[in-house]
Amino acid sequence: MKKRVLVTHQLPGERIRELSAHCEMTIWMDPGLLTAQGLREELPGCHGLVCLLTDRVDADLIAAMPDLEFVSSMSVGVDHVDVPALTARGIPLGHTPGVLVNTTADTAFALMLAAARRVVEADHFIRMGNWTKENAWAPDFFTGKDVSGATLGIVGLGEIGQAVARRASGFGMKVLAWNRSVREVPGVESVSLEALLQRSDFVSVHLALSDSTRGLMDARRIAMMKPGAVLVNTARGGIVDESALAQALASGRLAAAALDVFESEPVAMDNPLLALPNVVVAPHIGSATTQTRASMADIAIDNAIAALTGEPMPHCVNPEVYSD
Repeated sequence: MKKRVLVTHQLPGERIRELSAHCEMTIWMDPGLLTAQGLREELPGCHGLVCLLTDRVDADLIAAMPDLEFVSSMSVGVDHVDVPALTARGIPLGHTPGVLVNTTADTAFALMLAAARRVVEADHFIRMGNWTKENAWAPDFFTGKDVSGATLGIVGLGEIGQAVARRASGFGMKVLAWNRSVREVPGVESVSLEALLQRSDFVSVHLALSDSTRGLMDARRIAMMKPGAVLVNTARGGIVDESALAQALASGRLAAAALDVFESEPVAMDNPLLALPNVVVAPHIGSATTQTRASMADIAIDNAIAALTGEPMPHCVNPEVYSD
């Protein structure tokens, strides 16, 4: 008798067709995302779960699912999953590292350029009918910040941080970096976090969200940033104190911010950051290209198929579950 697997969303890619050969597969087909209550109702009796970063797999849910044998998430980060609770049950958790490195680095750099050159603000200016013959041009008209030759500080020098550094080199930027464990990367100067914040014209965040990084960019550290600097975050929203950031932007101490992620997603419309013209925002689209999303789905399915066939997941967050 085939094992049952719940897939919480229709996935792109080619490998999803192969999953059904290894299990009795149920795919959530209704419009919109599967709710927390829906997940709790659909998952009983399932041996496997293929989920998204929007699916909260907490300790209570895991405890309520005695048949659960594996979880495969179509994401790099797994802060939506209680990893210790899975590990305690000997349940492997798969994720999709590596595949979105360049795509997310492209997004970070695009957001940085947009914030520096006030692209979104300028776009709105034209669309609202504000560009007239009377104000067609002036020496200070929509002036922004130079990216070429500026100093970029990268907070978190993993694969994505290094990919951003490579892009920065093409713009002639001086690149500083801080990482929790020292990494030597050609063309990148390793410095303390405090030195990075004080010296950088642009600061780009590339850390996983964990207990040690939550709130890392708090009011104290934001106050350390160079006056007129720009903050870019394409990592996780919980790393940055949004209230402190909004205050620094509203006061003019920071020039701009560009955010693809928020502490609570979808972001609330009363979030003070959304009221500021010097903030560029995006709805967590760092990996959102057709090719990358299909590749992520294929890796998630590969992890699931491995689990179903008794093999270790090729990309496992908690490989200790395979220890004797």
